[in-house]
Amino acid sequence: MPPDLSALTQRQRIVDAMIESCAEKTYAATTITDIVASARISRTTFYKHFVDKRACFDAAIDYCVSQLEGVAASAHSAADGPGDATRKGATAVLDCLTARPGLAQLLSGDALAVEPAVIERYRRATIPALEALWGRSGNDPTPHLDPRLAFGQAQVLLLNQIATGKASQLPQLLPEIVYLAVSPFGGHEEALRQSRLASGESSGSRNGARRA
Repeated sequence: MPPDLSALTQRQRIVDAMIESCAEKTYAATTITDIVASARISRTTFYKHFVDKRACFDAAIDYCVSQLEGVAASAHSAADGPGDATRKGATAVLDCLTARPGLAQLLSGDALAVEPAVIERYRRATIPALEALWGRSGNDPTPHLDPRLAFGQAQVLLLNQIATGKASQLPQLLPEIVYLAVSPFGGHEEALRQSRLASGESSGSRNGARRA
């Protein structure tokens, strides 16, 4: 393996180990010994990539946020209208958080305890992306209501679900999350329509899980 690729692989293993350890033990209880053992590296290798535990944690947050951004962006195509694209993006994000409880726990628990400003980072990543969706193809992106308010309400729903150990039930929130994501730029009627579509998708997903 080329040295640069090997270094990238080591760094990712360290970040993954941090995410797993925080989900299991919390950031405060996680030690560098835990991280190097899980990543199967030496302490020397750890310090080649990060100056300390906090730097590694910050990198883990960056990784988690970028993962969600990528998942949301790849969930829709240019052919989708803004309402459909928003619904598909929200669905993909909830599916990702449900499938990766360690990532969900890091973003909702330790990230807020260690770095409360992470919520502002979510907001800065999410609202401009939604505005761009509604502004493409000549649509008017002027919000019907303050998107920061809707974003805050969605965050409360998600964080409460994860903090109470119900991350596996996140898809049940999909209709509400879709409504909050669509309503600022699409208005009530479009948000209600997309929420109803999401409700059917969420019910189908739950029924499929029960049959499995």
